[in-house]
Amino acid sequence: MSFKQGYIQVYTGDGKGKTTAAIGLAIRAAGAGLKVFIAQFIKSGDYSEIKALERYEDLITVKQYGYGRFFKGKPTAEDIAIAREGIAAIRQAFLSGDYQVVIMEEGNVAVTCGLFPVEEILSLMEEKPGQIELVITGRGANVQVIEKADLVTEMRAVKHYYQAGVGARTGIEK
Repeated sequence: MSFKQGYIQVYTGDGKGKTTAAIGLAIRAAGAGLKVFIAQFIKSGDYSEIKALERYEDLITVKQYGYGRFFKGKPTAEDIAIAREGIAAIRQAFLSGDYQVVIMEEGNVAVTCGLFPVEEILSLMEEKPGQIELVITGRGANVQVIEKADLVTEMRAVKHYYQAGVGARTGIEK
């Protein structure tokens, strides 16, 4: 099963829910028998979404391309190199024909942090095969990415409760 036309979606904004929306889309796609590739930029580790998605490992592949640290100043050469591996992996996912949905999680933030230039995302948007759905998440989406996307959702912080070590409003431990 595949899409007749895959779209480019962007989930951005200062509110919570960008990754959650992308993960929800991945699960819905898996429920329809579609295969999903998720490239997580910046993140590293065993987040709750990783644990949950392991249940769908036959349909959803998650790879992390980061060291799980915040940047103060410029990223290191190591940070840039692993992010570039993520870009290459997305291109490979496009070419493989194995995936119908590709998610570039925190791709916008990776640009903001200087892990790769916005031209990398714009190039991926151009290279995306017609039948693949591409989703790009993260705060601060570049205006060129927004203009080129088919669907853009901006999450807006209206009221967020946050307590250290606990997820916003959910009470779910991290």
